[in-house]
Amino acid sequence: MLVPYQDIWCTGCFLFSRPFQYELIKVVGQQAALGDAQVPVEKTSLLVNNIFVVAAAILFGFSRKAGSFEMIMLGRLLVGVSAGVSMSVQPMYLGESAPKELRGTVAMTSAIFTALGLVMGQVVGLRELLGGPQAWPLLLASCLVPGLLQLTSLPLLPESPRYLLIDRGDTEACLAALRRLRGTQDVAAELEELEEERSACQGRRAQRPWELFRDRALRRQVISIVVLGSAMELCGTDSVYAYASSVFRESGMAEEKVQYAIIGTGSCELLTAFVSSVVIERVGRRVLLIGGYCLMTCWGTIFTVALCLQSSFPWMPYLAMSCIFAFILSFGIGPAGVTGILSTELFDQTARPAAYVVCGVLMWTMLFLVGLGFPFLMEGLSHFLYIPFLCVCVCGAVYTGLFLPETKGKTFLEISKELHRLNFSRQAQSATWQGPEVIQSTEL
Repeated sequence: MLVPYQDIWCTGCFLFSRPFQYELIKVVGQQAALGDAQVPVEKTSLLVNNIFVVAAAILFGFSRKAGSFEMIMLGRLLVGVSAGVSMSVQPMYLGESAPKELRGTVAMTSAIFTALGLVMGQVVGLRELLGGPQAWPLLLASCLVPGLLQLTSLPLLPESPRYLLIDRGDTEACLAALRRLRGTQDVAAELEELEEERSACQGRRAQRPWELFRDRALRRQVISIVVLGSAMELCGTDSVYAYASSVFRESGMAEEKVQYAIIGTGSCELLTAFVSSVVIERVGRRVLLIGGYCLMTCWGTIFTVALCLQSSFPWMPYLAMSCIFAFILSFGIGPAGVTGILSTELFDQTARPAAYVVCGVLMWTMLFLVGLGFPFLMEGLSHFLYIPFLCVCVCGAVYTGLFLPETKGKTFLEISKELHRLNFSRQAQSATWQGPEVIQSTEL
């Protein structure tokens, strides 16, 4: 019973990191505004964030020699803070730096490498590698490797052109970053687009997370990240991962083979994340989300039936095992990657960092609650424990189909104009009145 509570602790560390993420970006941004004009916010935030990874790796590596489990808990806290910050700042940086034709594909790389990290953790955690009783300090301290890679490679990359032009007003630096990122000198059309976006944001300050809920111009955007962010964590994928080992054992799989089957579940998510990044700019965000949630509903229903009938038919455990892989494949092709880029595309430059904080706090709060409540669901609902998750999948598909606008191939300014029209649709309709002026007063 210790492992689930350690996972809940790690989830709480992610949750703690979200307000910290906003404060980190804000402090670095104030430094840039008041001091050195070369200080980049997003790059510096990611670089500073690696301090926590290095500190955590040191704590993990020496925890066994020191005989201190407190060092492991503190290391988990630092890793949670670092990962929470990276999972917001990194897709925001990629989404702002990519051209509109490749924005979805580039932003989806975050989902690809998240799934890759999951698979690599499952592989190196094998008993034959670093999962044994003697090597687990090295397994925990292996987080040092990606931290060092980022520390050495990130300084070579330019800052986000949007940040340089819209937030800093540095046209020359923006032009240099565009030419470096695109590999061509002809960036006049994209620079003109950024200038239009800059004019639209002129005179507006960066919004704080709590201010998003009071701004009527952001009503649909905030509702979208609340609904779809919650659906992503409440759709049951993490519970399927938790339940997979018991299903594999029920199918008669040998105990020593279960760990290899678990690697297969992570590989399914990695495969579909890669496929989704390839097709997202062809089929669009809405199709992937709707299709993913519909397929998850289908496979989750079959999985529930298989659990109920597994004692009646000898082949039912194999059907349940197949549904686990199909469910994870369906999750990876849509909700896993697309949900993470909504905060980039639905919000403008002034509201985007705050939107990532709100979305992150919400998603990790939901995951924290799922971690706490899943054992009680298993005990109370037995084989029907996935019925609540299936209802969430249906709600996610319905909301996406009815209320989420398509952002494929559109500039940030075009998306903002469309969302503004949707948020103020009633005022737009009333403005079309062509008759005589209506006097709404009793005074002559």
